[in-house]
Amino acid sequence: MNTLRSEWTKLRTSPGTVWLILCVVVTTAAVSVFASAVTTCPARGCALDPTKVSLTGVTLGQAVAAILGVLVVGTEYASGTMRLTLTATPRRLAVLAAKAVTVTAMMVVAAVPAVVVSLLAGRNLLPGNGFIAPDLGSEPVLRAAVGSVAYLTLIALLSLGIATLVRDSATAIGAVLALLYVFPIVALAVSDADFARHLKQVSPTNAGLAIQATQGLDDLPIGPWQGLGVLAAWAAGSLLLAGVLLTSRDA
Repeated sequence: MNTLRSEWTKLRTSPGTVWLILCVVVTTAAVSVFASAVTTCPARGCALDPTKVSLTGVTLGQAVAAILGVLVVGTEYASGTMRLTLTATPRRLAVLAAKAVTVTAMMVVAAVPAVVVSLLAGRNLLPGNGFIAPDLGSEPVLRAAVGSVAYLTLIALLSLGIATLVRDSATAIGAVLALLYVFPIVALAVSDADFARHLKQVSPTNAGLAIQATQGLDDLPIGPWQGLGVLAAWAAGSLLLAGVLLTSRDA
């Protein structure tokens, strides 16, 4: 409990953390509002999923979530204070677990209003562009909303694990952003349809964002909850490996 309180205090009192949390909210909501305002649906029908259009900002907000997850541990390695942290708390796995809990709490606080604003904007703006407004009380839309909050949180946890592994903020941010943005580009560039589908099934971005789909689920490379499970596996794997290395090497 003392370790958790200590990590919470460090995050809560860091000006950079507060600004990043606000940036997650503003970036996600602003891009979503813009997408809902400018995306149009032809009168003869539209293949675009209005819920996914409403939640477009998540694809950019995830970059800020990733940076937040990296800096939670990366700044301590950069400043050398990680040695003090691990000296004060010899149980290193407890330190990592406390950081994961605080990151989760911070991201939920940021992601919930961002997703709510995004969906409200979609409901109000999309009908004027030829879409049927997302039914915010329907199970698919609620699943997309809850899943988007979980998605942003898992991205931050994945980033926390990678930053703990490499112990360098710049390297960790580069690695995470490559996973989030370069991996999907590679999947699009592959000419073999089956191989491209497999890449999308294991990509943390493609698989994880399947949770936002409310239409055409049979055409997705992976189901919504299965896709979020793939991202959860990425996050859990990075944290597990980070825990192993954190306990086995010098600070």
